[in-house]
Amino acid sequence: MSLSDHPRAYGTAAIAIAFAAGVLVTLGFKDLYPDLESRYGQKRNWARRRRRSSVSHPPSWSWWGAEKNNTAPHRKSSAFWGGGPVSLEDHETAAEEKMWRPPGIVSGIEGCIGGTPLVEIHSLSAATGRTILAKAEFLNGAGNSPKDRVALRMIEVAEARGLLVPGRGDTIYEGTVGSTGISIAALARARGYRAHICMPDDQALEKSDLLHHLGATVERVPVAPITSPEHFVNLARRRAAEHTASGADASRGFFADQFENPANYEAHEATTGPEIVAQTGGRLDAFVAGAGTGGTIAGVARYLKGGKGKGGVPGVRVVLADPQGSGLYNKVRHGVMYSPTEREGTRRRQQVDSIVEGVGINRVTANFEAGRDLIDDAVRVTDHQACRMARWLVENDGIFVGSSSAVNCVAAVVAAMRLPEGSRVVTVLCDSGTRHLSKLWKRIGEMGLEDAPESDDLFTLLGIKDTT
Repeated sequence: MSLSDHPRAYGTAAIAIAFAAGVLVTLGFKDLYPDLESRYGQKRNWARRRRRSSVSHPPSWSWWGAEKNNTAPHRKSSAFWGGGPVSLEDHETAAEEKMWRPPGIVSGIEGCIGGTPLVEIHSLSAATGRTILAKAEFLNGAGNSPKDRVALRMIEVAEARGLLVPGRGDTIYEGTVGSTGISIAALARARGYRAHICMPDDQALEKSDLLHHLGATVERVPVAPITSPEHFVNLARRRAAEHTASGADASRGFFADQFENPANYEAHEATTGPEIVAQTGGRLDAFVAGAGTGGTIAGVARYLKGGKGKGGVPGVRVVLADPQGSGLYNKVRHGVMYSPTEREGTRRRQQVDSIVEGVGINRVTANFEAGRDLIDDAVRVTDHQACRMARWLVENDGIFVGSSSAVNCVAAVVAAMRLPEGSRVVTVLCDSGTRHLSKLWKRIGEMGLEDAPESDDLFTLLGIKDTT
């Protein structure tokens, strides 16, 4: 008796054979797919590199698309597929690309900017029951802070518009509390410019010392309100105008204007935000950051929440970390720019009266406004909490950072405790503690935190409630 005598049996056998073949082909593709993805990603990356090198004003942070997990172990191709490469089509948009520092040799100090690691802070994760991650922005290679991204973007935009011309003798002027000036000073030298930095005289001396060593002209000026012509930002603007108007030579003065220049938040929207999404695989529940100019939190928020057609992260919360004396906390929480230091009879020499440098302000800048409506909540952090967090990070994680990073980490803990257990929170480590020795770390020493044993309970140490 043959199968031809029983059509039903013949059909069943044919289906079984087809099913088995389908399983084998599927397994073969499963084995080969990582190789296809890797080959295609590499080919696409280098194609982008060649295209960008031909642009007349290319961004010096040569970002490349990369596969989601480039460190996965190599898997051999299946015998079901030939040795030849498979041609795939690119349907990703530029906004969906994963941002990484390119492999191999980079071009100048500019190539050391961006692609910073995302680090889990184990002690904070253990204490909160949530995963606390921090973007290690102090590892940017020019000025060692997130301001490297901003300074480079501002310079490149100015060059593209003809406001800065290498070799003409131009000078970049900026009003800054330190970090942006340091980034500008380093990049100015690398690109053939001079730097002139105006900064308030209550900032840590090691910042102005570093600026001098980087070849910048530094003016430390008395603290003044933003309405005063002698405010450090207004002075830098005036110095740039005076330079250009002098007509002594063909050189020009360029005022970088980090507080109002949209290149600030654009740098973070274009790089920091995409890096965070790539490094977390899009799995994060909150982003926490302070605001000085407001560029970091606004730019990252715009990317995470899908601004300008970018792929956002569903349900992500953006939380402002604000030091004592700053008015942004009330602006976010209550819609009013107000700080207790502004009460009648309590106004001080500097309204943002805090040990913290780099974040906290009592006005809304254009950069902050660019993302203000995307900020969901705010956490106020005291100097007491910032000092104890800075010391905690050294003692428990070997992380030595400055005051703004400590503020971010306190706020990250508070924000994490408002989320379900197991949530993932990302914040920013801005700069090293070596820039804060004469102010923050001096205060920490005076408080006896480096000598006396502290509580091993994070919530008791910070004076916040454990809501678990």
